[in-house]
Amino acid sequence: MSAGHASRTSKTVGTAWGLLVLNTLGSAGAKTIIPLPRSLIQMVTMGALVAAFALALVVNLRLRIRAGACLFLLTLLLVPSVISSADLESGFGALFRCARLALFVGTLWLLSRWWDGGLTFVRHHIRMYFAVLGSVAAGLVVSPGAAMPELYGGRLVGALWPLTPPQIGQYAAVITGLTVLLVLGRRTDKAGAAVVIVPSLVLLALTHTRTATLGLFIGLALAIGSLILTSAAARRFFAWAVLCAAVAAVAFASALQAWFLRGQSKENFSNLTGRAKVWDALLAAPRSTSEKLFGVGLGDKSFGGLPIDNSWLAVYHEQGLTGVTLVSAIIIVLGGVALLRPPSLQRACAIFLISYCAIASYTEAGLGDASPYLLHLALAASLLAAPAAEIPPSTPELPRRHIPRWARRPEVP
Repeated sequence: MSAGHASRTSKTVGTAWGLLVLNTLGSAGAKTIIPLPRSLIQMVTMGALVAAFALALVVNLRLRIRAGACLFLLTLLLVPSVISSADLESGFGALFRCARLALFVGTLWLLSRWWDGGLTFVRHHIRMYFAVLGSVAAGLVVSPGAAMPELYGGRLVGALWPLTPPQIGQYAAVITGLTVLLVLGRRTDKAGAAVVIVPSLVLLALTHTRTATLGLFIGLALAIGSLILTSAAARRFFAWAVLCAAVAAVAFASALQAWFLRGQSKENFSNLTGRAKVWDALLAAPRSTSEKLFGVGLGDKSFGGLPIDNSWLAVYHEQGLTGVTLVSAIIIVLGGVALLRPPSLQRACAIFLISYCAIASYTEAGLGDASPYLLHLALAASLLAAPAAEIPPSTPELPRRHIPRWARRPEVP
């Protein structure tokens, strides 16, 4: 393969990954400066998914794939989704979401050909989500009132594209953690990393998203801990981080507590801003045997008109115990493979992503449907994939030199 063709293929693969990110942004969120019809947003996001599948198919016409447990389990997740959605209890939207999930997983299968344990997809991930955060920052500059509305308690939202505070916090936390690990692994310079990390942390602070903040710190602690024995830079960073955290906890205890509580009462905080009431009602609702096994079909991750905000209960509600088992298997398999890998930067990035998704699953939904969380786990799977075996180039046979008849030496009898 020529260098030019390889470069074009790499750009196409990166574009397909970016389109998957665009598809998972969703269509529900805050009011934007310029009102965008939800139908238009859905058209853009679904068009992005179709375009991503088409691009992945164009660069992989021979359908070469890298088989892996993560993608296999994701494919199996389609089974309870289709079974529960077929009776249309959740409406035709359930079948539409099944088709979306199938197209999403199919695109990942096509892109798996380039999953070689490298950091290429990490860079694609960071670039695309940083562009999304750029639109959030632009909305904050253009209209601070629309970007931090009273409806969301003054928390940062997307004013140009409808994004909620938890979404923005998630994107900021994930690319911050990955960029920090790239710096520790000396895969990027500190100046370039600061351009990503500093504004991302500012946006994360403005969202007041506790789950994303805890996921960032705990995920980074686990990821850097996996590098301590082999990286002096990781040991220095970990030591300084612990020292700074201890000083901040003492000096800014009251400010940190106020930020963490977000003005809520202790009672409201204890029931997780009303989430616990929705969870109790969901678990207490009567279900048939079929609904317990396969759920009620893919929906909008709500129960009784209120968001579920828990991946495990959302999967149980929509895909049943079968879906919960498969999603659990995905995280367990990825976590097990990560623990068995020798220490490396790729392993550390995978540990960060897996731990972040596991922590966020408690107060965020999305592990059972096409979402950023499934994309994070797919990225972790690409980092844990074994490098493709290189086929040694065959030595071309040298052409035999023609010797004229008169120059040939006669054989000695």
